[in-house]
Amino acid sequence: MERGPHARRPRTYPGWVTRTTARGPASDAARPSRGGPAAVPATAPAVLAWSVPAMVAVAVCALVVAGALTTAFAPQLLLDPGPVVRWGLPLATVVAELGVAVTLGGLFLAAFVVPPGPALARTTGIVAVGSGVWAVAALARAVLTAANTVGLPLDGEGFGDQLGVYLTQLPTGQALLSIALVAATVSVLAALVPSATGALWTSLLVVAALVLQSLMGHASGSTSHELAVSSMMLHLVGAAVWVGGLLVIALLRLRGSLLDEELPVVLARFSPAAAWCVVLVALSGSVNGVIRLGGLEGLSTGYGVLLVVKTALLVVLGLLGWAHRRWVIGRVGGAPALFWRLAAVELLVMGAVSGVAVALGGTPPPDDNAPPPDPTPAYIVTGRELPPEPTLARWFTEWRWDVLLGFACVAAVVVYLRWVRRLRRRGDAWPPLRTVMWCTGLVVMFWVTNGGPAVYGSVLFSAHMVQHMILAMVVPLLLVQGAPVTLAVRAMTARKDGTRGGREWLLAIVHSRYGRFFAHPLVAAVNFAGSMVVFYYTPAFEYALSTHVGHLLMTVHFTLAGYFFANALVGIDPGPSRPAHAQRLLLLLATMAFHAFFGVALMSGEILLVPEWFGLMGREWGLPALEDQQRGGEVAWGIGEVPTVFLAIMVAVSWSRSEERVAKRRDRRVDREGDLEMDEYNAMLERLSERDRRS
Repeated sequence: MERGPHARRPRTYPGWVTRTTARGPASDAARPSRGGPAAVPATAPAVLAWSVPAMVAVAVCALVVAGALTTAFAPQLLLDPGPVVRWGLPLATVVAELGVAVTLGGLFLAAFVVPPGPALARTTGIVAVGSGVWAVAALARAVLTAANTVGLPLDGEGFGDQLGVYLTQLPTGQALLSIALVAATVSVLAALVPSATGALWTSLLVVAALVLQSLMGHASGSTSHELAVSSMMLHLVGAAVWVGGLLVIALLRLRGSLLDEELPVVLARFSPAAAWCVVLVALSGSVNGVIRLGGLEGLSTGYGVLLVVKTALLVVLGLLGWAHRRWVIGRVGGAPALFWRLAAVELLVMGAVSGVAVALGGTPPPDDNAPPPDPTPAYIVTGRELPPEPTLARWFTEWRWDVLLGFACVAAVVVYLRWVRRLRRRGDAWPPLRTVMWCTGLVVMFWVTNGGPAVYGSVLFSAHMVQHMILAMVVPLLLVQGAPVTLAVRAMTARKDGTRGGREWLLAIVHSRYGRFFAHPLVAAVNFAGSMVVFYYTPAFEYALSTHVGHLLMTVHFTLAGYFFANALVGIDPGPSRPAHAQRLLLLLATMAFHAFFGVALMSGEILLVPEWFGLMGREWGLPALEDQQRGGEVAWGIGEVPTVFLAIMVAVSWSRSEERVAKRRDRRVDREGDLEMDEYNAMLERLSERDRRS
């Protein structure tokens, strides 16, 4: 059948050409061929045309049903803001959650998965739109939350003044407003910087916004505040990448931006990340459920019922993801329709989970984690009861779990062992001692951040210094011997299609100007020693004690500072321009001398650091706060000397081995070419001897 003059023309993209056949122009666009047949974008199945909008509809329906079954959105007895606020707030929250999922999932795809070209441009365009929706919904959420908090409708008398106070002076309002501003900024950046590098840096802003969000809601008032906040961080990030990644892939397919040969590659790259996200969501959700249920009897409450429904839906999602990995992704090139049918079902279930999750967040948990009626001084200061008096056994039997740092340690061990297995499968060797050192370092770090040092480090300065010294000096020394960067570069597959995977990003960061700057031996030494003084004698110390985010930043900073310093002296990983061994010893001695002066200053100090924290614990055991601080100075000096000795020995051994390698290379060159220098020297002696005989 011939096409009329007003027939719809095929869509084309910049850099693409329209392929023609004997019947006329094809309806699909193709990229310029590189010596082969033109590539044609895959035709999106009809199921996708309705699955994406249906996902939003299912999320709203699930929210309405879940809210009707519980008291989440029921009228309040006092200061009821009206039905518009009660139902508008969860609806705005659902839209914001889907918007941030599209934003972070799309940024992840742009940074790690999608090949450059029309697909990448379309991905960043979707991110710009998604983050714009997120910004509007987040702003609406902030306004509606303010109305719900003060108990006034949007047109109530005096609400404008109350809104200004809420958004500018109250922590929750400031956080909600900051999230909306971040979302708007991300929308602009995604439109202006449509590249993989821009996507990676922009995603950090999104993660920061999710960290702010994790500090609100049920987690903010929990007595297990640190555990609740850490698990919520993992939950939000994992869910956003998982849901948003699949949703953006579906949108790319709908828009015709993924080619037939690109789809299997994109899915194969996204699948491992989705699997890790499933683990994150399952682990963090379980932790949050245990914290807020308060026991099995909590399952009979409205909160418990919604939690069971959400858990069941997540199990279904996990099974669908497993089916994708097990049977579908490897054959998607030959049978894409099966994948998209499963993906459509997965999107619908994700929508239901999103709606139930928002309703769950608005439902009071059975365990309200209310503070005790007669709180102790330690509880008033730290939010926790004072632990028992420390003994040698309790350093290893007392635990306070940090799911974020604990998961990071376990994941690092798992990934490292998988890389080692990958090398062995292809016949490459990896020293077992390096594996042992890496695993030992992470086991020590797990104990330091979850065990006795974490329990007592928040109430005793000396215990805090034990935790700090192990994180900064013992753990990095062990991790450096594991040579993780070298192993990663050897184990991960290099990409050749212009995208950046883990290997490419790792090498780009290591060899970037910022990576080389912080890895420089002198900078690493100054950062290692100087940051201790800056940290302990500024408000940063109090911030790390009083907030969980500050504690996480402290842990990451000092572990990385110690790693950079140890790697500059005795590591084999690429990055720093290592000086001669004699200069390394001088740098080590100078740094440790400064470290010793820091310890002596604490030992002789007569002013208590953060007195409103350590001085108000109400401890009936242990030394007084100032004497305990002076003991912390002894710990800083004493523990610092042991790793220093090991570092000096390792530098000396490395120096000796370097000299041996130089000597062996010289011997091989002499055996191969002869010793020209010695021959010339002997010839000179013969000439001198001959001249003496003649004279």
